[in-house]
Amino acid sequence: MRMKPNARKFFIGLALSTILAAMLACGGTPTALTATATASIPPIETSLPTQTSVPLYQLVTLDSITRHEVSESPIYTLDAQIPVLQGSDDPRVINFNNEMTQLTQEEIASFKDNARMTLSLPGSTGSFFDQGYKLLSPAGNLLSLRFEIMIYIKDAAHPASHSRTVTYDLQAGADVRLEQLFLPGSDYLETIANYCITQLETRDIGFEAFSNGAQPVPENYGSWNLTPDGLLITFDEYQVAAYAAGPQEVVVPYAELQSVIDPNGPLAAVLQ
Repeated sequence: MRMKPNARKFFIGLALSTILAAMLACGGTPTALTATATASIPPIETSLPTQTSVPLYQLVTLDSITRHEVSESPIYTLDAQIPVLQGSDDPRVINFNNEMTQLTQEEIASFKDNARMTLSLPGSTGSFFDQGYKLLSPAGNLLSLRFEIMIYIKDAAHPASHSRTVTYDLQAGADVRLEQLFLPGSDYLETIANYCITQLETRDIGFEAFSNGAQPVPENYGSWNLTPDGLLITFDEYQVAAYAAGPQEVVVPYAELQSVIDPNGPLAAVLQ
């Protein structure tokens, strides 16, 4: 009996499928699989470890050491509080501590030179030196201190006082100068002086006779500090007022200085 064409094609296809299955079972070469994408492996980090992310100012504390000295020839007593950072041997910390010690030694040396010039008599109270300090800046990287120094030299009419100020950038390991707070080329001294003069004119201190002490020149504004409320200017005795009025202070609000403050300068951290 003769097969129909369709039936014949069916049996031929079946035979070919059977032969192909047998070849695969016997180790025939399979069709290659399409490669799939694999996740890229990041390179191994070879750079050196970075420094701790904790700011240096959070690792140290400000403390004091006391120097006390009594002399019989010449007769004097000496007391000094010296600020010192503790908690780290970082070179920036050591630099700060050395600077505070040197400042104190300079003041003491000057006092002793003056005390030696007086004649000490039995029963005399002699001279004295007293140094204290205040940290005036808010917590942070900048340490702004004012040293308050009172000196009496035997036979003088009265004691005399003066201030010294230091603003130290702990992260940079260096002092901050007043001009660094402001835009280069700005008239920051005039801005500061105008505000201070306006304030001093309202006080009963006889400012008119001492107004030169507040003019916008660098030597009149060497005693400054950063505070939470503004830039503190300290005018020592006789600078803007008679002795009886004592030292004068003016806080210049940061808002008054906004037009001249360098937004990328040291003051930026205080204003955040």
